Amino acid sequence: MSERSPGELIKWYRCHLSKEDLAELNRRSDLLGFAQTLGFLGVLAATGTAAFLSAEHGPWYATVTLVFLHGTCWHFLINGFHELIHDSVFKTRALNKIFLWVYSFLGPYNHIGFWASHTEHHKYTLHPPDDLEVVLPQKYSLKNFLKGAFVNIWGPWHFLKHNWRVASGKLEGKWEKHLFENDPKAHKQLRQWAAFLLVGHLTIVAVSCYFGLWMIPVLVTLAPHYGGGLHFLCNSAQHVGLSDNVPDFRLCCRTIYLNPFFQFLYWHMNYHTEHHMYAAVPCYKLGKLHRLIKKEMPHCPNGLYETWTGIAAILERQKTDPSYQFRAELPPKPVIEKAAAKSAPMPEAVAAG
Repeated sequence: MSERSPGELIKWYRCHLSKEDLAELNRRSDLLGFAQTLGFLGVLAATGTAAFLSAEHGPWYATVTLVFLHGTCWHFLINGFHELIHDSVFKTRALNKIFLWVYSFLGPYNHIGFWASHTEHHKYTLHPPDDLEVVLPQKYSLKNFLKGAFVNIWGPWHFLKHNWRVASGKLEGKWEKHLFENDPKAHKQLRQWAAFLLVGHLTIVAVSCYFGLWMIPVLVTLAPHYGGGLHFLCNSAQHVGLSDNVPDFRLCCRTIYLNPFFQFLYWHMNYHTEHHMYAAVPCYKLGKLHRLIKKEMPHCPNGLYETWTGIAAILERQKTDPSYQFRAELPPKPVIEKAAAKSAPMPEAVAAG
């Protein structure tokens, strides 16, 4: 593989689609956008209401179970936030922006910082130093998983500390400085949103405590800090153990099959290779995209058990061979050439969304 200079655009391989299929896949729908966005918020409203009512009238163990279920679903807000960042959920751009603000506040996430980082992640996926959003090898342990899977007791403190620092204008780390040190306008927006998150969530806590509604901050401000196990298993499977510095999303991203409810919660990001390959395709059409290019795809694990059994084997091997990276077996060339012959070549696209 030839050496690439930092900042040099990557000539990505993309599975072949006809121009007509790609145009149809890229078409966004306000109706489908509302179904995904309001449907997900409806799940959070249902779990939150059930936990709130249980705290008033139910036994403690039912309340704990429902709060945990609520936190489990709440963690997937980041995937909705991620899709809204791509501006690909709604046909009407104003709706993308409005719901992005809602999801950013509830998350709580800083969409200014994430957009700056995620654009580079899509252009240069796993090609450091241009992509430092995800850097291989990623290391996970059972101990760290269990901390996030149940209760992250330090989570609220990290939220306060991080957003206070950002709101104060202090940049930390190579990646943060690279993204904002030479962009005063974006840095100002980053600071303003961090301040808004701090003031907004502290207000929720203060007002709720004043009126004795202690469950409100538990179900909103503290929700990102418990019940993260399912989200970890889904989201962390995207790139871990795969190959970096390769111009083929099939080798640096992982698509997995999930049941329909998990896929809905996860905003269809289980089709992660497809999302990177054609980033403008709305999340609710990624399944159709997968079916169109399936013949060119490597094996996709079926369910979280198969997914993490494979990942665990990779991580175990990396303990003794840190340079090891899993390289998925791609379909033979005749299959790919046959698929290519039925479609028109697609122009190179490098920007997210």
